[in-house]
Amino acid sequence: MPSLLISRRAAADIEEIRQFSVGRWGLRVAEEYVDGIEEALNRLRENPSLLRVKRDFSNRFLFYRVARHFLVCSVIEDNVYLVTVKHGSLDLPNRLAELEPTLKEETDLLHKAFIASRARLRSGN
Repeated sequence: MPSLLISRRAAADIEEIRQFSVGRWGLRVAEEYVDGIEEALNRLRENPSLLRVKRDFSNRFLFYRVARHFLVCSVIEDNVYLVTVKHGSLDLPNRLAELEPTLKEETDLLHKAFIASRARLRSGN
C-alpha cells in the first residue's frame, strides 16, 4: 500500500484551519471539519488515484477537494505527499506558482527522509 506523508507546512495549514474554525464556528464544527480532512487523507492513502490533475491550477501537483479546501499533493514512487492545504477561494494558480519551487523542494526533502527511514528500518538501525 502506498504511504501518505504530510509536510510540516501541510500540518501547519490544517492546524491553522482548525484554529480559524474554532474561532469562527466553535470547537465542534472545527473538529468535524478537520475530521473530514483526515478522512480524505485516509481515502487518498488507500486510493491515490482519487487525486486529480488541475492544469489550470498547476502542472506539478495533484488535488483533492475537501469541502472548501484543496489538498495539494505530489506523488513520488507511489507515495503521496500532502504538501499544503489551501482554501478554494484563493487565487490558487497564482498562489501555487509563487510557492511551487519551495513546495517542490519540501516534497523532495520529505521523500528523501522517508526513503532513508525505510532503509534504516530494513537494516535494523
